[in-house]
Amino acid sequence: MPFFSHLNPVPSFPGYTGPYTVGSQEVEIPVSELSSPSSAPDASITTVNFRIFYPCDPDKAPKHMHWLPKPQTQYFQAYAKFLNAGPWLASFLSYLPIFRLIFYTTIPASQDAKLLSPPKEVGRWPVMVFSHGLGGTKNAYSHLTGSLASHGMVVIAPDHRDGSAPLSFIRNGDGSSKEVDYVHLPHRPPPEILASVEDGRNHQLSIRCWELGLIHDALIKIDCGEKITNLATNSLQDLSGLKSNLDVHAPGTISWSGHSFGASTMVQFVKSVFYPAPQPIPSGYKPLYTPSTSSAISQQITPSSPVTLLDLWAVPLFISSTSWLWDHPLPAHQSADGSPPLAILSEAFFRWNSNLQDTKRTISPSEGEKSQVTPHLFYAIDSAHLSQSDFGPLFPWATRRMFKAAEPIRTLHLNVRAILENLRGCGIKVGDTSAADMELDDDADITEDHKILATDGSVKGWIAISLDGKDGPAGPNGHAIEANSPGEAVHEGEVMKHD
Repeated sequence: MPFFSHLNPVPSFPGYTGPYTVGSQEVEIPVSELSSPSSAPDASITTVNFRIFYPCDPDKAPKHMHWLPKPQTQYFQAYAKFLNAGPWLASFLSYLPIFRLIFYTTIPASQDAKLLSPPKEVGRWPVMVFSHGLGGTKNAYSHLTGSLASHGMVVIAPDHRDGSAPLSFIRNGDGSSKEVDYVHLPHRPPPEILASVEDGRNHQLSIRCWELGLIHDALIKIDCGEKITNLATNSLQDLSGLKSNLDVHAPGTISWSGHSFGASTMVQFVKSVFYPAPQPIPSGYKPLYTPSTSSAISQQITPSSPVTLLDLWAVPLFISSTSWLWDHPLPAHQSADGSPPLAILSEAFFRWNSNLQDTKRTISPSEGEKSQVTPHLFYAIDSAHLSQSDFGPLFPWATRRMFKAAEPIRTLHLNVRAILENLRGCGIKVGDTSAADMELDDDADITEDHKILATDGSVKGWIAISLDGKDGPAGPNGHAIEANSPGEAVHEGEVMKHD
């Protein structure tokens, strides 16, 4: 069978490597059934949509879901347009047999499988919310999110309706739906449109933060067993199987993570919640998310809240109208017991020196301030911005040839290992990393993965970055060469597009 699997032309994922089988369920809930801790920035968004990855009971005949959402032809054409194909070319490509192979790609998780009861020593499954970047969807990081779920986590992957996905749909209760198309905002706008682009990006961030607040409320209601409507017709409508199994009530227990613009979103979100806008509001500051200080989300975000940032795109965070918030550190630095932030870069983003320095600033204490919390910052050699998404494992030949990204599966495994080990250090109980993932012999009697967060270079191709130095483009491996813009760092056509 392994030999014949190599002959299968359909792009496919490897299996997850954690100790648990993975299930997945799509959820779409009317906003009217949820309590928003802040006012809605866009009344046309009437639902919140996300996919859940979770440990499930092993199923002898699992039903896998397609990676490309339905309607598949429309999603394919939207991706093609996102990658700069014109409407005619996008339509033409969607009917070529070689490209239609992606229509048959499935996520190796069991659709709507029964949630596995947590082990007694765990109590409730730890929860992470993962925000996608530009061009992403709730499915676009399924190997990363599914891998984390296979180690004993419930991972929530939102589908943001802010115009950052190539395409999204808002379902209505009558079975109809409304399209949300991609909104193009240039990364390097000329001065005459800079203000409008910044306003557009802030609007996207305000929608994303609002959605995250709604998702938090949805998780509480689901865990409490409240009856809520699930409009996701291609998934099980009943959510009662998740009742009393999610660790979402105690302050600081939910992990917040994202990739690229999703990482920016999480920084904006946790800081907006933790640092309520003072009264009177500082001159020039326009808060993007203002939850009530008595809301459940305001109690949830604490210095103990784990934050993981993958290829953080920092530019949206220091727009002048939100600079007051940018000047505040992540909540972790406000307590000696804070959870150390973890940031992982691709080599492509490591080369983008200004963004590297902004990433260091994002995860560090405020300038001149001391903190007892030491953040972690790493990058993987020969990795691209796409390497932390599903595009690496699905299209390894293309990512190697176009973006010089080697070993896409191993790169993702390094990311997963670091995230899991950092969560363990934050007191989150997750499953052991396998000997194979730690690149040890099968009979090795080692269950702890401290090496992945070590700074001695003992993991091949995994480089620790100093926070207090200006190290950057001249990497110790000699690969990294300085890049001055997102276009140079990411390459034309990658998920963060070149302008």
